[in-house]
Amino acid sequence: MPADSSTTYEQLAELSGDEPTLIEGLPGHGLVASIAVDLLNDQLDLTHCGNVTSDTFPPVTTFDEGLVQDLVRVYGCGNPAVMTLQSDLTIPEKAYEPLSRCVIGDIAENIGRAIFIAAAPASSEEELGTVTAIATSEGVRDDLEAADIPIADERGVVGGVTGSLVRQCYQADVPAALLVVRAHPQLPDPRAAKSVVENALQPLVDFEVDTSPLDEQAEEIQQRMQQVASQFQQAQQAAGEGGEESSFRSKGSGMYQ
Repeated sequence: MPADSSTTYEQLAELSGDEPTLIEGLPGHGLVASIAVDLLNDQLDLTHCGNVTSDTFPPVTTFDEGLVQDLVRVYGCGNPAVMTLQSDLTIPEKAYEPLSRCVIGDIAENIGRAIFIAAAPASSEEELGTVTAIATSEGVRDDLEAADIPIADERGVVGGVTGSLVRQCYQADVPAALLVVRAHPQLPDPRAAKSVVENALQPLVDFEVDTSPLDEQAEEIQQRMQQVASQFQQAQQAAGEGGEESSFRSKGSGMYQ
């Protein structure tokens, strides 16, 4: 299927080796996919090998280490044969279809399969980090079962840019798997990212990475939230003593929004 004329892929480098596995890391719930792919880019020493540009992307400039970079980028390497898709900002709804057609039309022709990551709010502490999978074909489902990844046994709907990408893969007969991980309902969740890397990506793609940095990220987030909660409680007590509780609650509500 041809890509939208306003959305194009620019290849910067050729990847050697077998047909790679494309792993999607676009921002979504809990930033789980983004956190997981950030780790892979670093641990596997992936090279910046392409950019996706589109008139449907936000008119912003992103930069890293003092250098401007494209909003949506592709990284890869030959050993292991992995490519990743990454964005610095949440993809707007109007860009779902153009981006999906570009990825499948221009990038997927050079890959062996695609893996997408979607996080959903956990309903309990025990559910945090659990991973289930959905396949676009029986062959992919066999691969998931061989990697001991539980298959989703209920009906469901996947929305957002990830749902659009999976649908494009299915319609274009590109082998693809969707990994659904349960994450914290409100906060970025590095531990959910760690779970999907260790329990799904590593056995499915056959590589090894050190996931301990994700524990450190999780601890930092927890410490920050504890500090915020402590400051909130102290300020609330002070406001109560000073007869300004109602005023403070209004300000506190705005901060948390």
